[in-house]
Amino acid sequence: MDNSQAILALAALAQPTRLDTFRLLVRCEPEGVPAGELAKLLAVPQNTMSAHLAVLSRAGLIIGERQSRSIIYRADLAGFRAVIAFLLKDCCGGRADLCAPLIEELVPRCAGEGARR
Repeated sequence: MDNSQAILALAALAQPTRLDTFRLLVRCEPEGVPAGELAKLLAVPQNTMSAHLAVLSRAGLIIGERQSRSIIYRADLAGFRAVIAFLLKDCCGGRADLCAPLIEELVPRCAGEGARR
């Protein structure tokens, strides 16, 4: 990942509806959510939701898959991991004590404690 890709992803998440959409899709992994359902769940007009989904998709944060007449959206967890890895690369300059608090905060959440809210 390079700076421009990271900026695109971060800019996509720097808007309340898109951030809420992405977080909802992460919680709904691996099933995904149809576009119309996303619009209803977040109380957003369908055409507006479509524009937000396009931004998130171009940023590499979500994937849409056509199933019959609807499109099921899922979080692109590999794309999200790439953004996080880019942000954390060389974060501590070899000093593990600087990264330890972040790792300690993430591990319990990923292990199930507080993972689904």
